[in-house]
Amino acid sequence: MTSAPVLDGAGPPAPERPAGTGRPLAAVLAAVGIPMFMVTLDNLVVTTALPVIRTELGASLTDLQWFVNAYTLPFAALLLTAAALGDRVGRRRLFLAGIALFTLASAACALATEPWMLTAARAVQGMAGAAVMPLSLTLLAAAVPDRLRDAAIGIWGGISGLGVAVGPVVGGAVVEGLDWTWIFWLNVPVGLLALVLAATVLRESHGPASRLDPVGLVLSTTGVLALVWGVVHGQEHGWTSGRVLAALIGGGVLLGAFLGWESRTPQPMLPLRLFRSRAFSVVNVVAFTFSVGVFGSVFLLAQFFQVAQGHSPLDAGIRTMPWTMAPMVVAPLAGLLVGRLGVRTLVVAGQAMLAVALGWLALVSTADVDYAALAVPLALAGVGMGLTFAPMSTATMASVPEESRGVASGTNNTVRELGVAVGVAVLASVFAANGDYTSRTSFVDGLTPAVLVGAVVVAVGALIALLLPRRRP
Repeated sequence: MTSAPVLDGAGPPAPERPAGTGRPLAAVLAAVGIPMFMVTLDNLVVTTALPVIRTELGASLTDLQWFVNAYTLPFAALLLTAAALGDRVGRRRLFLAGIALFTLASAACALATEPWMLTAARAVQGMAGAAVMPLSLTLLAAAVPDRLRDAAIGIWGGISGLGVAVGPVVGGAVVEGLDWTWIFWLNVPVGLLALVLAATVLRESHGPASRLDPVGLVLSTTGVLALVWGVVHGQEHGWTSGRVLAALIGGGVLLGAFLGWESRTPQPMLPLRLFRSRAFSVVNVVAFTFSVGVFGSVFLLAQFFQVAQGHSPLDAGIRTMPWTMAPMVVAPLAGLLVGRLGVRTLVVAGQAMLAVALGWLALVSTADVDYAALAVPLALAGVGMGLTFAPMSTATMASVPEESRGVASGTNNTVRELGVAVGVAVLASVFAANGDYTSRTSFVDGLTPAVLVGAVVVAVGALIALLLPRRRP
């Protein structure tokens, strides 16, 4: 039971303590927020460093895509399994194991001397991150009283959005001030701190005991990997080449088999019954289109200031700050306002702003464009992202029964991470079909159509978001 603040006349009220933890709310938020921030930060922290890594490791455009997708694909593939495993063996126990493995994998990334080594270490990072991301939200939701849940999820959404958004800034600052390997070395002390804090503050919890679904895991993982491989290598090998067609067709068949298996097995990793909820179905479609359009564009825009305009990594990171700073303010406010304005209003507004901002950036970006022409659309994109994260998380958690929140959180994060991988693959393919890295103008030639495609995808998501229920689910 949650205790009310105590007034004794001799000091300020006692801090609010979440139900079932005996710990202050701020401590719980730090315990789940720091490791989650570290995991989301590394999602795109390499983007600003890509031009430097490309030179030092002799990496190709395909390698650059895999530096991002090697992280997001295992992350996405294992999120649902991690949520189910956490329900069985203990959410806190698996959360701590994920933090420890992520810290070790970060050290391996820093020690990489060949593109394949960095790709492999990033894949282990993604596996570990899958144990951290969904369980952070589940542990938080279980630790706070109902009346504080919207605000807590809003803060969680702000931390999550900030981690993704400031990745390019942190990457640029570290690469210029130290070396690109330090974007990973810095995770080591932070990971150790997060491990101690989580072990001290969080208490163990379990979900419904259910069997794992190894068949579903294999079908979904191989299907998604085949599809993304086909998209990444389509431009390189030719879209009609045997290996690309085999990957694309095989991936589609495997994902179809996955859905068929999930509809029949008694213990599915992805309970299709959750999608009977209109709110749950729509919010996951919007999460996918959001990630495809936004993070596919970020992959290229983060490199634009260096490759096309000749700025240093730090200068490039600073120039993204109108985008990266806005979610810090907007996401917590969106979490507080979601109960009053409703999920649909905030998500539709956020997606519309993002679509406009991406289209604006695509149309005005040239090798010699003045930064003032980019600042407003960058800020608009940041506000749009801030209006998106917390309401989508709130809708996900509120649209399913309490006992299904773990798998619902895993599903939503899986969809978002798949969107990142697909977005990077698709938009990089559009870029490669129209431009390259050989000159400033050729980079912009590829950037413009790619980001326009991203804007269109996000705009479609804004229209789909109109199907969300008017009232809170």
